[in-house]
Amino acid sequence: MITLKSNREISLMKEAGEVVKKVFEALKEATRPGISTLELDEIAEKVMIENDSISGSKGYYDYPGAICISVNETLVHGIPSKKIILREGDIVSYDVVVKKHGYYADACRTYPVGTISSEAKRLIEVTRSSFYEAVKLVKPGVHLGDISEAVQKYNESHGYNLSRDYTGHGIGKEMHEDPAVPNVGKAGTGPILKEGMCICIEPMVCQGKGETRVLGDGWTAKTKDGKLSCHYENTVVVTSDGYEIITLDKGEIN
Repeated sequence: MITLKSNREISLMKEAGEVVKKVFEALKEATRPGISTLELDEIAEKVMIENDSISGSKGYYDYPGAICISVNETLVHGIPSKKIILREGDIVSYDVVVKKHGYYADACRTYPVGTISSEAKRLIEVTRSSFYEAVKLVKPGVHLGDISEAVQKYNESHGYNLSRDYTGHGIGKEMHEDPAVPNVGKAGTGPILKEGMCICIEPMVCQGKGETRVLGDGWTAKTKDGKLSCHYENTVVVTSDGYEIITLDKGEIN
């Protein structure tokens, strides 16, 4: 069931969103060759604790990390580990979910580690841009399928594929709520957006075919062909005449 959030609820979600922004600031500064993903996870959780919030991921179906950290061909749900060390030329995705005052905010960023290839840089840029191509359509009366189609068409026009195994989602009192927000779809289909809906739009983009496999840990999802993947996400509130992104720092260009 899709729930519409009150102004009070949205204000509480915005507080969680402010913590998400602070976590990204700390992670961006810490991202460098030689650091382990476990160290980065500890940095993220420290920021959450210092801001009177908790990880929305830790303990979720026994997930062990405070955030998901996915490197190169890992699309989503990479488990932080002292054995996974960032290297020059890697790209790394941080999926950050914060819970504060009983409400959630969720976002993901993919960052370069040192100097990266032009191909990897292009993948990051196109993935990010596809989010903004989609979000500019958000307003009451629009079908969710319009958003999905925009993500799909933008990425495919640049030669990339989308994972069909994972989707965006509604958010609020729970990390994952209705509706699902696919990255592939058809305009004019799906639920109609209404003021007060809160959704996470999150392109998950692959250089290769977009097919994934899950490792034996039950979480880590990698591309089957071993090609690079990228992930970008924000929590979006449907307003009376458009949208508001509550996990986007003012310093980020959109």
